[in-house]
Amino acid sequence: MDERKALLILHGKQALNEEVRAAVESKRKQGWELAVRVTWEAGDARRLVDEALAAGYRQLIAGGGDGTLRDIAEAMAAHPNEASLVLLPLGTANDFARAAGIPLEPAQALELLDSAAVPIDLGEVGGQVFLNMATGGFGSNVTANTSEDLKKILGGAAYLFTGLSRFSELHAAYGELQGPDFHWRGELLALGIGNGRQAGGGRVLCPQALADDGLLDISILPAPQEVVGTLKNLLTEGFGIDNMFVRARLPWVEIKVSEGLHINLDGEPLEGDNLRFEARPGALRVHLPPNSPLLGSSRAVNHPG
Repeated sequence: MDERKALLILHGKQALNEEVRAAVESKRKQGWELAVRVTWEAGDARRLVDEALAAGYRQLIAGGGDGTLRDIAEAMAAHPNEASLVLLPLGTANDFARAAGIPLEPAQALELLDSAAVPIDLGEVGGQVFLNMATGGFGSNVTANTSEDLKKILGGAAYLFTGLSRFSELHAAYGELQGPDFHWRGELLALGIGNGRQAGGGRVLCPQALADDGLLDISILPAPQEVVGTLKNLLTEGFGIDNMFVRARLPWVEIKVSEGLHINLDGEPLEGDNLRFEARPGALRVHLPPNSPLLGSSRAVNHPG
């Protein structure tokens, strides 16, 4: 196997990205055999990963946004330890890459090809994998983008409610979350379940999350009725939302709700009223900066609260 051989799976929208082209050419001049494949439609990421592994590639590069990274990570997780992954962040948010300290400039990101790969966790729910975070809330309509009304009212916390199209649709529902030595139930407005730390373009929802501790960070936004009724006023007047969260770090958590919970899984929509989220420890080898904030020096323990 040629150790300086890699394949870049590039989101179709980035096919004409001159910075990416220049970065690829630069790595080739450094002696790398670097091939490029471009996605066109759903399912391409999995197919291209399978083809790359069959062709003997043991280093893959995911070029795109958080959704592209998720698709490629999921495909690679089906072939444990066969290849390692370099992240080339080219999306709008790039939340996992930013939290991990991966350079956003293509040439610098590709320099991670020369760094050692480390095992990191993935999250899983209902057979679907996520690399960064699952965020969710309650509402009658699901949309791909966070409501502009919510952004104005809630600021950064609006991204917890991705999937709600208008503020009038924001409401609480009864929910119950249970995991090892952890049990919470009550009126639930929204939650974040993180392998990474942030979502929605830099909004930190799980500030202590590590990608290599075998745990998922749970951030619950409770909604006592008296809070729901005045939430808009409280936040408009500067009331900080961060201290309203209930947080835990768990290897798995089961969520039961009284009505459908709309989940955004690294950009992939999911809905259900009885879901089990699990961490898959060391499921993917990724080339991260050695000082990445998402890498811990020791395995963490469960600290519900």
